[in-house]
Amino acid sequence: MSQMFTEAQRSAFQINGFFTVPHFFDASEVKLLQSEIERLKLEGKLRNVATDGDGSTHSVQKRNLQVCPVNPHSEPFRALPFIPKVTQAISELVGDPVVLRLDQVFLKPAKDGAGTNWHQDNAYFKVADPTRGVAMWIAVHDATIANGTMHMIPGMQSVELEHKRDPDSDHHVRCWPDETKEVPCELEAGGVVFFVYGTPHCTKGNSTDKDRAGLAYHFYNAAYPPHDGTGSELLPLLTGPEANGGLNEYGSDQRGRWEQLVERAQ
Repeated sequence: MSQMFTEAQRSAFQINGFFTVPHFFDASEVKLLQSEIERLKLEGKLRNVATDGDGSTHSVQKRNLQVCPVNPHSEPFRALPFIPKVTQAISELVGDPVVLRLDQVFLKPAKDGAGTNWHQDNAYFKVADPTRGVAMWIAVHDATIANGTMHMIPGMQSVELEHKRDPDSDHHVRCWPDETKEVPCELEAGGVVFFVYGTPHCTKGNSTDKDRAGLAYHFYNAAYPPHDGTGSELLPLLTGPEANGGLNEYGSDQRGRWEQLVERAQ
């Protein structure tokens, strides 16, 4: 099997701790992504985690809508990590066997969408080597500077920053990197940012007249289990000899299901 990523992309991943892949998902897949976000929104599955600066009082002036985890609420989003191009991508970046740690959606509503402050994912997951954990952030809608796309700090992936409780969220933590080095990752819908657990990142507010959503998956190499109290045996194994398409974890084989759902949505 040929490698998915170019030398330039692999170099950026090693040096900067992230890289972008435009159009990782095609137009038919984007259609399903967007319709599923709309369904979750209409069914009230997204909750506002933004607070008024005290970490507890939910804001009525700004909204940062989240579903975490999202797989119990969405068959398409549960099946997505088992797409061959996704498993191959993560396998190339962190090595086998690959474990799926978490899936979640953030939606920044039009006009009053609030960002998610700077943080490193390893502040939550605490893997022994933060470069052996990787996140895949999917732009469900066009993601621009104006609507608060993902921002990254390059070259900081092996530096452990101090984190404290985020007063703008009801459960997040945050850090304070040098924001003069931030790099915005603008992507059309279906584009992806891959970044390691140690890369500081954030999203900004959305003041435009359209909603913007991001779908995030967090993976790691099973040889570097997290120390966050979650046992690897409870999490889906995506690659390796014991991988079975989520049969053990979800009760059904997810392989091929995404493709069926995309075709059905056309």
